[in-house]
Amino acid sequence: MSVPVVLVAGLHGPARAALVDRLLREHPRAEVIHHDLRRVSDGEVVRIVRDAHGAIDRTEVRLAHGCVSCTVRDDLLPELLRRAAFAAPLVVDLWDCVEPRTVAEAMDCAAMDGSVRLTAVLTALDAEHMPADLCRGDLLREAGRSGSAGDGRYLAEVLARQIEYATALVLPELMPAPLPGVPAEDLNLCREILSHLAPTTPLTVTTGPLPPVTGPGLCPADLAARVDPATAVLPCEVHTDGIDTVVWRDRRPLHPARFFDTADTLAAETVRSRGRFWLANRPDRMIAWDAVAGVVGIEDAGAWLAALPAAERDRLPAARALAADLDWSPEHGDRVQHLVFTGPDLDRDRIHSLLESCLLAPGESPDPADDPFAPFLDLKEPA
Repeated sequence: MSVPVVLVAGLHGPARAALVDRLLREHPRAEVIHHDLRRVSDGEVVRIVRDAHGAIDRTEVRLAHGCVSCTVRDDLLPELLRRAAFAAPLVVDLWDCVEPRTVAEAMDCAAMDGSVRLTAVLTALDAEHMPADLCRGDLLREAGRSGSAGDGRYLAEVLARQIEYATALVLPELMPAPLPGVPAEDLNLCREILSHLAPTTPLTVTTGPLPPVTGPGLCPADLAARVDPATAVLPCEVHTDGIDTVVWRDRRPLHPARFFDTADTLAAETVRSRGRFWLANRPDRMIAWDAVAGVVGIEDAGAWLAALPAAERDRLPAARALAADLDWSPEHGDRVQHLVFTGPDLDRDRIHSLLESCLLAPGESPDPADDPFAPFLDLKEPA
């Protein structure tokens, strides 16, 4: 029988440690594998294995290429197979900047030989720091948290992905006795934020019961479908005491120049936004919008189903076809503007007005020579 594997992610080491320690207490045969990546850019990694009684093994690992992906491929996967012979469950305590999707998808390979199964992806969050970190525009390397010398990711971007990919979220209580624990206002603010960013993901404080971690295996493709732009079920519009989520949907195409000019304003006035959209000059391409802490990411997310031959549509995953069916209209197929914005005290009317001003007017045609998205969407692979 395969051994369950639990991934524990999160930018904040003390929060992860509190969660991992509880998992060890509740599962006497569990072992934890952790890679210290402080010197990964120099190709040096320290692998630490421990159980509830303390460290079992501490090994320095030299990598041919100093990056997180190398660590996972060359050291974590073989270590999981070795440890599966005498420990269950196996807990992978991921370094601060590691996104759990990278590890989950690396585990989905023939080399794992069915010996282990991914059963949970838990993200541990620090109730004091999480709200501020979601608003930080720092690069990971500027914050001293990068996973390699060339790591160009932003701290808030990684935190958002750790939250949105998880199968469960945990807010550990970190204050030592006799202090009263995490202040109630911090926990309440975190709960409110998470109810907007990941409304369907279970949330617990470590004083409450943890989600099951030894159940059936998870499929990485299903986990990816929850967050990929073509298939993600985006949050609904909701307004709470301090935070708003505003949803904008429309069938008409966007004028590329006007929408480009508005993008920075939309990102600056919101904390987190995501979704999919289509441009009048690119009617066949779904474009993903992903912004956090004022930093906008735009990428080609593939063809709209309406632009594909029927034979290609039939070969697509069921989740992709279902998402297209939900958006389908006789005139535009599955082409849709679907953008979701989250932040404090958002002005819904202003956001809708800004976006509607970017729609193509009847009889209007954008200038083919004026495409400000071209540098981002027409990137060529190096020869």
